[in-house]
Amino acid sequence: MLESSTPGGPLADKWDRHQFDLKLVNPANKRKFDIIVVGSGLGGGAAAASLAELGYNVKCFCIQDSPRRAHSIAAQGGINAAKNYQNDGDSVWRLFYDTIKGGDFRARESNVYRLAQLSVNIIDQCVAQGVPFAREYGGLLANRSFGGAQVSRTFYARGQTGQQLLLGAYSALSRQIAIGKVTMFPRREMLDLVMVNGQARGIVTRNLITGEMENHAADAVVLATGGYGNVFFLSTNAMSSNVTATYRAYKKGALFGNPCFTQIHPTCIPVHGSYQSKLTLMSESLRNDGRVWVPKTPGDTRAPDQIPESERDYYLENKYPSFGNLVPRDVASRNAKEQCDLGKGVGETGLAVYLDFRDAIKRDGKDVIGQKYGNLFQMYEKITAQNPYETPMMIYPAVHYTMGGLWVDYNLMSNIPGLFVLGEANFSDHGANRLGASALMQGLADGYFIIPYTIGGYLAGTSLPKISSSAPEFQAARKEAGSRIHKMMAINGNRTVDDFHKQLGKIMWDYCGMSRNDEGLAKARIMIQELRAEFWKNVRVPGTGSDLNQSLERAGRVADFLEFSELLIIDALTRRESCGGHFNEAFQTDEGEARRDDENFCHVSAWKYAGDGEEPVFHKEPLVFENVHLTQRSYK
Repeated sequence: MLESSTPGGPLADKWDRHQFDLKLVNPANKRKFDIIVVGSGLGGGAAAASLAELGYNVKCFCIQDSPRRAHSIAAQGGINAAKNYQNDGDSVWRLFYDTIKGGDFRARESNVYRLAQLSVNIIDQCVAQGVPFAREYGGLLANRSFGGAQVSRTFYARGQTGQQLLLGAYSALSRQIAIGKVTMFPRREMLDLVMVNGQARGIVTRNLITGEMENHAADAVVLATGGYGNVFFLSTNAMSSNVTATYRAYKKGALFGNPCFTQIHPTCIPVHGSYQSKLTLMSESLRNDGRVWVPKTPGDTRAPDQIPESERDYYLENKYPSFGNLVPRDVASRNAKEQCDLGKGVGETGLAVYLDFRDAIKRDGKDVIGQKYGNLFQMYEKITAQNPYETPMMIYPAVHYTMGGLWVDYNLMSNIPGLFVLGEANFSDHGANRLGASALMQGLADGYFIIPYTIGGYLAGTSLPKISSSAPEFQAARKEAGSRIHKMMAINGNRTVDDFHKQLGKIMWDYCGMSRNDEGLAKARIMIQELRAEFWKNVRVPGTGSDLNQSLERAGRVADFLEFSELLIIDALTRRESCGGHFNEAFQTDEGEARRDDENFCHVSAWKYAGDGEEPVFHKEPLVFENVHLTQRSYK
């Protein structure tokens, strides 16, 4: 049984009381502490900037050539905050409830309420940094609606919200780099976590340009390395997104929470060929004005403008009249799959549905729609050679975000003392399904407003003798990482790394994608074990380990995916219910919706590594709901 360290007292007072109770580090003493931050997206960049601003010495590592290329830049639609600028009934409590319900009641109440509280601070911080949020005619910040909510609370910068927020965090980070409080290490990949006396005290990295391995020591380590969606090969994630940092921590004893909770985004450009390497997201904000439909008759291959209104099935509006096209992502995704399975899918493959702006353009005019979504329409046309102003978009669900991640307590610290985990890399705030526009909110809340307090409480209350990066524990971790690289390069087999990755991704999508069943999961586990065995006998990694070698980079990441994917399958098999992004076909209501089992599975599943070839050890954190009533989710 895991203890979340959630403070007592009324829900609305927990965070304020906890901040007061945390031990503080004297300003003059902060400069004595060294902190490593791995990742420079919204979570990592905000954390590095904030911690350095307080006076800590920060080393920040990113896999890209610049923090500005972190995958947070790809977020499109917006960021939620309970400002209630529209005066339409929003509040901190409503944002809290919508997020708990959207996550299918599988998130920790205290964390989600804190997130809703801090959302209002995030907007003020970002506006002060110069983030160019969209504004109304009178100059006030604009809002739009998003899936899973009946109020307009999503702040946005056209379809580039992630990019603009990241530039805000990057400006704060650059200030600290310039004055010497942050040392930036670009083009570095974390290969292992270093433990000394049971505490996280550093990392081993590889310089991706020179191939040189490096040891870095610190008093605490912060992981903000994103999610593991690329285990499916085709996803909306950047191609360098991977599970390696969190999986290395898992193998050092950190618990991995809810790995089977992966989100399928309903609004992506469909797969168009077998040589495709990633998928493109089209913002959920498009569902504000776009209407989702398919032909009523299976097998209807007419062009969309040839299908009259009476022969169109606006299935989300018909099935969910209260929310319509703005149902949460898991609901919209499963319904799109259902329509395609019925033979009503469109396009060459039949694996797509229409997202149609005809009525919105008639109502508001092309210029208004262009102001809202123009860059998204341009991106779609560049990829598909079709003009969304004239022809409906074709969309289909794709792997997007991962709600699972390393288990953390209320302080965002893993079960390893001194290892903190932020943003998508942890499991904490979204339950079994993330509502749109919540990821940016969580990353910035974790980095700007939570970790500066909680890491100070840890540093002030913990004995941390100074250590050197040449200590035996560092040398051992470096040797282990080096031998792993040498082992991969010595195989000299006949199959490329990408070939293995594609096969793994197909297994995962076919058997552990939008819907799952026990037979398929059991089969997938065996297939993954066989594929992993072949990888270590037949993979080919050209080049050397002492130079720029992208094949070697990918090989290490795919090797970790081949292990992690089995953990994901084990978690899916163990969770005997359907909830959010985890839809086991044996557990559904008469209407085909996810059916939870609150009596037996109202908990976080957290797994501990037990050794190669051994079954991971199951740990459980019970979820106690004192402020919301557990109900069957309904968006009708």
